[in-house]
Amino acid sequence: MRIAVLDDDTNLLELVSTILNSAGHSVHPFNSGKDMLHNLRRDSYDMLILDWQVPDLNGTEVMHWVREKLPANLPILFMTSRSGEDDIVAGLAAGADDYMIKPIRRGELVARVQALLRRAYPNQHMPEHLEFGQYVFETRSARLTIAGELVELTQKEFDLALLLFRNLGRPLSRAYILEAVWSRDIEIPSRTMDTHISRVRSKLHLRPENGFRLAPVYSYGYRLEQMGS
Repeated sequence: MRIAVLDDDTNLLELVSTILNSAGHSVHPFNSGKDMLHNLRRDSYDMLILDWQVPDLNGTEVMHWVREKLPANLPILFMTSRSGEDDIVAGLAAGADDYMIKPIRRGELVARVQALLRRAYPNQHMPEHLEFGQYVFETRSARLTIAGELVELTQKEFDLALLLFRNLGRPLSRAYILEAVWSRDIEIPSRTMDTHISRVRSKLHLRPENGFRLAPVYSYGYRLEQMGS
């Protein structure tokens, strides 16, 4: 999963990044609340971890913006050095789903992150068979059928189509899609994604009359919408 972390302590940022990267996540660190907020306007994440106190724009202010502007199910874990009940209650009331008291402990961090992700994305495990109306994905064999007819797709086209259907209605940033389908370690031309999007739209007949629409989100990315939902 793609996780953004906010803390002005560079050492703590490195520690959290190391722990969660080792657990299989993709961590994007920020030491400025304003920088994180700017990034959240144009990029997608599966979870946020926020420090309670950051000099320029604290975690509470970021959290208020997130709860107003982003999907309600986006999980937020806040980190704090304060252990008083009033402080913890205030953080949860502001919109956090869970909290951790510093110093950070490796096992507890991984466990809390995994628990929040399971709760927010209960369908993100990869079953062998997924159905979305007449669209049927067989994940092990990377096969897709529409109304029983096999669709010829490359592996990347299949991965992209599956990503879009598993995130129906959710705007996905270009960076999120690139990382999920092509891996963050691979540099690809900007037009490669657009070409694959076009092919998936065409091959899967993603048009309103077929119940789905794959649309660009201006200066952000793409969203697959189910019509009438």
